[in-house]
Amino acid sequence: MNGRAAVRGPWRIGLAGLGVVGGALLKFLAEQPDFAPSGERAAIAGVSARSQKDRGVDLSAAAWFDDPVALAGSPDIDVFVELIGGSEGPARAAVTAALKAGKPVITANKALIATHGLELAKLAEAQGVALFYEAAVMGGVPAVKLLREGLVGEHVQSVVGILNGTCNFILSEMERSERGFAEVLAEAQKLGYAEADPTTDVGGFDAAHKIVILAALAFGGAPNLGAAEIEGIAAVDLIDIKLARELGYRIKLIASAEREGTGASIRVNPALVPLGHPLAQAGGALNALFIEGRRIGRFYMQGPGAGGAATAAAVAADIADVIAGARRPVFQRPAGDLAPLKGADRAGHRDKAFLRLMVRDRPGVIAAVSEALAKAEVSIDSFLQKPVEDSGHVPIVLITHPASAAAIAEAVDHIGALEAVVERPRRIRVARI
Repeated sequence: MNGRAAVRGPWRIGLAGLGVVGGALLKFLAEQPDFAPSGERAAIAGVSARSQKDRGVDLSAAAWFDDPVALAGSPDIDVFVELIGGSEGPARAAVTAALKAGKPVITANKALIATHGLELAKLAEAQGVALFYEAAVMGGVPAVKLLREGLVGEHVQSVVGILNGTCNFILSEMERSERGFAEVLAEAQKLGYAEADPTTDVGGFDAAHKIVILAALAFGGAPNLGAAEIEGIAAVDLIDIKLARELGYRIKLIASAEREGTGASIRVNPALVPLGHPLAQAGGALNALFIEGRRIGRFYMQGPGAGGAATAAAVAADIADVIAGARRPVFQRPAGDLAPLKGADRAGHRDKAFLRLMVRDRPGVIAAVSEALAKAEVSIDSFLQKPVEDSGHVPIVLITHPASAAAIAEAVDHIGALEAVVERPRRIRVARI
């Protein structure tokens, strides 16, 4: 079943959330109501939002609902589109209500799918209706469709990329303009790239929601946010960006998922990427992704990961699939066969690390740092010392050879305890790409 009433006329869309993406979807459907390959039309039949302000599109034919849950269950809509956002509250309640009413649901809500994906998938499949979420990851870039449909049966080994345009813009602009994090964040907020409360983006949580969804699709499980190790970009200083570049790297917020046995290693963290690597070249608010499979090898996709028009196009693609009667599991396999993806034991992981120290300019400091590293059994791959005129403090940066996280942490503790070191060393992973 697809939830459509036995009536003639356009498919009746119930839309909850009229922000940037919702407004762009309104314009899309007003300009091109017959966009679906079948030629069938789609029209907004009901809307719900925080206010009834003018969105630049005639909504006189659409019913207004103060409560999105009431819209979701209305008999006068055929498809429910949720663009409210958030893993709880009205978004979760409305999606649940629509599925229980036997209506297909389309959402751009990565937090909802990452947190409650298995629960909602079971409900959708029990009701025999679609739950589609192409717009939840990488905006208009069809990463979800590729993993869920194009790579069915492939043994995907890893998914690695840049999944948050806000962080990518901030890091790119810090490097380009040589301004600090706080100043560039304020600019990103003025430009609409960052929210008034930017924690979800700069804290790495938005990218984490996306990578756990991709990991579930890639590795045949259900999303498990608890399996992700999450670190944001707020502690990245301009000096780190400058010194990393002198060593041949660019700092990016990297989201990665690697298959390990029956689980996956899922991480979001700032990481050094070689300047010549495609991920280092993806600047501004772009998203980019590498997928590696046993049979297909490795391939790359890049595009706008956010923005009203691109994300609305992904929502429209899901509407077209509903109109076409597309039937597939919410994830790679039926929800009843899935369990939350298990996290992997990271004890055996060995990564290179970028360590930036601020030390007093005096003899013997380098020898003391080397001894502290040796105590932790960590060796140096490359080293850079930058003199600073008219300052008693000198930045030292080094890249270690691959070592376990425990060994790097021990080395940081030993170095931080040195009398000549004036602040705790800054550690950033070097990406394994």
